[in-house]
Amino acid sequence: MSSTTDKMKGNWNVIKGKLKQKYGDLTDDDLTYVEGQEDELLGRIQKRTGKTKEELKKFIDEL
Repeated sequence: MSSTTDKMKGNWNVIKGKLKQKYGDLTDDDLTYVEGQEDELLGRIQKRTGKTKEELKKFIDEL
């Protein structure tokens, strides 16, 4: 399990707020977290923001 996945599980409400601040067009539906489906979640965020999964993982890891 990656550090990004661990961080997402433990601090999702904080991460979700930071993502919404940085990428204002993300909706609650975009940010619905289901344990075990982190890649799908990152894919939805990636599609909405135009960022790569690596950029998103780095942003989350740096929080």
